[in-house]
Amino acid sequence: MTRPLPLPPGAHVCLLRLSALGDVTHVLPLINTLRAGISDVRISWIIGRGEHRLLDGLPGVDFIEYDKKSGVAGMRAMRRGFDQRFDALLQMQVAARANLLSAFVPARRRIGYDRSRSKDLHGLFIRERIADRPGIHVLEAIGSFAEPLGLTPLPVHWDMPVPADAFDWAAAQWPDDGRRTLMISPCSSHVRRNWRSERYAAVADHAAERGWRIVLCGGRSKLERTTGDAILAAMKHAALDLIGKDTLKQLPALLARADLVMTPDSGPMHIANAMGTKVLGLHAASNPLRSGPYSDVRYCVDRYDDAARRYLKRPASEIKWGTKIEFDGVMDLITVDDATAAFERYVADNA
Repeated sequence: MTRPLPLPPGAHVCLLRLSALGDVTHVLPLINTLRAGISDVRISWIIGRGEHRLLDGLPGVDFIEYDKKSGVAGMRAMRRGFDQRFDALLQMQVAARANLLSAFVPARRRIGYDRSRSKDLHGLFIRERIADRPGIHVLEAIGSFAEPLGLTPLPVHWDMPVPADAFDWAAAQWPDDGRRTLMISPCSSHVRRNWRSERYAAVADHAAERGWRIVLCGGRSKLERTTGDAILAAMKHAALDLIGKDTLKQLPALLARADLVMTPDSGPMHIANAMGTKVLGLHAASNPLRSGPYSDVRYCVDRYDDAARRYLKRPASEIKWGTKIEFDGVMDLITVDDATAAFERYVADNA
């Protein structure tokens, strides 16, 4: 790990984390630490377009939006907009595009990941590294970027910037009639993390027979619409279909209204967690201890070790921390009984 070197009051820190929706929520606790630990700190954040829409209005942060489609020309244009060097760049993304983009950011200190998490020539673009701590959650790895600055991460809280009208919109979607709500956000952008529609429908029907309201949510992509239609067609009971009807600003408020959100490893999983909603996470392709809902994994289904044994021929304890097991059919390891048992654990704990 880099020797801690505190920044002076009024220091200007640049964060580089372009995506994805779930991952940028993991940066919010780090921002709280920076603001509490560095007097009059200035924070700029280079971020993707959709992620900017989600977090727009975050107090004390100047967002610099980078359009991935703009390529190197967009990187050069961004560089021309900087009129001074940052005191520190926190390079929190190791993908090739992000690494190259970081080269266009003028900074006195360039802090990146430890060697075990580095890839795509990440080490060529940084001069300092965070500590190598295997076995920690993605949020904790991001939080440790405070340590080279001489700071100790604060207890985790998120402070998502959700406007009042977003909560008003969410409140109007169904009545406060005392029924508990299971919200299903069925799709990850990584398609091999997605579960079968008929299995979602079976769990939804189980919850409906227990008196729960079922709500579907998701974006406007063809995959999300097709998946939602398939779930609705397979269900015996009615569900409220909100797929494609919310904005990124309304999504956190919508997830906050649910009692329980069922989803694969996805952005809505982490946004729901940040809003204080419990998550029934579906994990086989990814490890819930690394990338599941940070606050509480009690209601997650964990078939990650089974996936490692089947597809990698080794137990999860013998593969590199953070390995994705994104093979065709991996999510079929999760059964309907697995998910209904997780649902019933939530019911029993919240009777």
